[in-house]
Amino acid sequence: MSSSKNAAVVNYAEKKHSVEIREIPVPEIDVNDILLEVENVGVCGSDLHQWTSDHSWPVNYPVVLGHEFGGKIAALGKNVKSWKVGDRVVSETAAIIDSQNPMSKVGLYNLDPTRKGFGYGVNGAMTRFVKVPARCLHSVPENLSFEEACLTEPSCVAYNAVVGNSSIKPGDRVIVIGPGTIGILCAAVARLCGAEVAIIGLEADKGRLEIAKKYGCEPIIGNAENWARKRDGLGADLVIDAAGVSETLKVALSLVRPNGQITKVGWGPTPCNFSLDPLVQKNVRLQGSFSHNWPIWERVISLLASGALDVKPIIGGIWPITEWHEAFEKMHSGKVVKSVLKPV
Repeated sequence: MSSSKNAAVVNYAEKKHSVEIREIPVPEIDVNDILLEVENVGVCGSDLHQWTSDHSWPVNYPVVLGHEFGGKIAALGKNVKSWKVGDRVVSETAAIIDSQNPMSKVGLYNLDPTRKGFGYGVNGAMTRFVKVPARCLHSVPENLSFEEACLTEPSCVAYNAVVGNSSIKPGDRVIVIGPGTIGILCAAVARLCGAEVAIIGLEADKGRLEIAKKYGCEPIIGNAENWARKRDGLGADLVIDAAGVSETLKVALSLVRPNGQITKVGWGPTPCNFSLDPLVQKNVRLQGSFSHNWPIWERVISLLASGALDVKPIIGGIWPITEWHEAFEKMHSGKVVKSVLKPV
C-alpha cells in the first residue's frame, strides 16, 4: 500500500448536498475481512438520493458512499483461507448481517431487518481501500473488465426483480417504468427471458431511452396505454416499476392486465394518495423486490462474463473520484445512465 490515507467521497450529514472529498485512514481489517483495493465503483441512484437528501432509509453519518464495486485483494484477515492477495473480486452489499436471523438462516440475508450495507450503514467504496467481509466476495473472470464488473450489483437487483420475484414467460409483454440503470437492466433481463419489452420515460429521458433501444426495447415517452393494450386490449402481463417516485404505481395499475403482476423495485418516500382498488378489481399481484443474495451474484457474473448481459451501453463515463461531483451531476440530470468512478 503506497499511502496511509484514502481520498474518499463522504456523505457527512443529512442536509442536502452534504458530500465532499475527505482524507480518511486506510481501514484496519478484522480476522474474517479482506482489504480491497478498489478498481472501479459505480454511482447508484441511492448515492444520488443521499446527496440530495431525499432518501428513505437511515444513514450512519459520516459515511463513505459507494456499494457497486470491484477490485483486487490487498490484504487478508488471518482467518481468510479461500482467497489470496491479488485476486480479482466484486463484493456484495450486505456488509453486516445477523447470521442467526431467520432470514439469514434460509439464505435471504438481504432481507435481515438488521442488515447494514456499504455506503449508508458502513463505509463504502468511493475510496481506494475498503474493508470487506470475505463472505461478500465473488471472483471476477479475467475476461470481465472492472468497469463492467462493478455493475454486477445493479444487475443483480434487476435479475432478482425480473427472474426471482416476477412470473415471466417467453412471449410475455412487459412494461418497465423508469429508464435509469435499474430500469434498463430490468428491461434487458426481461428480454433475456424472451419477453417483448417497452420502457417508459419522460421527455428529459430521451437519451436514456435511446440506450434502452440497444437492448431491443420499445422506448415510449409519456403514455404507454396503446402499447400495453396492443395484443388483446387488456394490458401488459408484467409492469416493473423502477422509478424513484411513488405515484408511478398508479400508472402501473392502469397498464397491467387483469390477473397480471406489478413488481416494484424503485424507492419513493412520498405517500401514494390514490386508491388501490384497481389492484383488487383486476386481481393483480403486487410484488416488492429488494436487493439480492449469493446465488443471484453467481448467475449474474456468468451472464456478464459470457456477454449474454452486456452492460457497456449504459456506462456513460469514468471519472476520477476527485471529480465525483461531475459524475453525480451527469447522472442526476439524466445525461448519462451510469457514472463510474475510479480511485486516484
